[in-house]
Amino acid sequence: MKVMMGDRELTMGSRYLTELRSSNDILDNVELLRARLQEDGYLLIRGLHDRGRVMAARQDFLSSLQAMQRLQPGSKLEDGVIGVENKNAIWGKSGFELQEQFPNFVELVSSQPLIDFFSKLLGGPAITYDYKWPRAVASGGNTGAHYDIVYMGRGTKQVYTLWTPLGDTSYELGTLAMLLGSQHFDILKRTYGELDVDRDNLVSGWFSEDPIELVDQYGGQWATTEFQAGDVLIFGMYMMHASLNNTTNRYRLSSDTRYQLASEPVDDRWMGVRPKGHTALGSATAKTIQQVRAEQGI
Repeated sequence: MKVMMGDRELTMGSRYLTELRSSNDILDNVELLRARLQEDGYLLIRGLHDRGRVMAARQDFLSSLQAMQRLQPGSKLEDGVIGVENKNAIWGKSGFELQEQFPNFVELVSSQPLIDFFSKLLGGPAITYDYKWPRAVASGGNTGAHYDIVYMGRGTKQVYTLWTPLGDTSYELGTLAMLLGSQHFDILKRTYGELDVDRDNLVSGWFSEDPIELVDQYGGQWATTEFQAGDVLIFGMYMMHASLNNTTNRYRLSSDTRYQLASEPVDDRWMGVRPKGHTALGSATAKTIQQVRAEQGI
């Protein structure tokens, strides 16, 4: 099996790419889940969400894409076939703002059972960031390798991302990939991991668009899998991740939502009815990551 990440072709089962492992076998043992999260840097949990709820949320986003004239005229709504303009879409807003148009999605990622799951995993009452990141990735689209900490590091460092594919997601649609071991790359944590995209005025928070460069220079191995609606990935702020390219003519729908202990400091850019979000990311005078990497010697 060959997949594309950026301009690179990777082969499943090679030095550069392997399969993620499921943690469903230890789902009822929170101590083992915590140990697995520390060891692997992520948790792949099959069927954490109810499939029906995921598909209901998917339908709402597809209807929104149709209203924006982003879908191919005459195609089936549920297929999410991309229109001729091939544009990405992101509905990044607070849950308060998303509630009216996407109530199924807001309930999916903010439900009490999900908060209870994170409270159990984190060892105390958990909260989710008000801001949510649902998106539709068009053909050819992908996400470069990055740590989430550079986007949301002003509160506790113990924030966890929940990546939810909104529908069945094959490799070809562009699944999320983890760089195994990257949560222990101390040189990157001390340099790149100390950046703040707003404070440091960066064009982008991506560290690299070359997955092979990262493995050759720092070690590890990329890992991904195919997903069914209801499956999720959970990972921390220092887990390097990226996505495969969407090589189909259909949108990949997914969301990123964040969770942490209620007792710990929160990055206020992402809280409130209308969170302020990023204030400098991508400005005209911003630095490129290549400039920053050269300065830091990484």
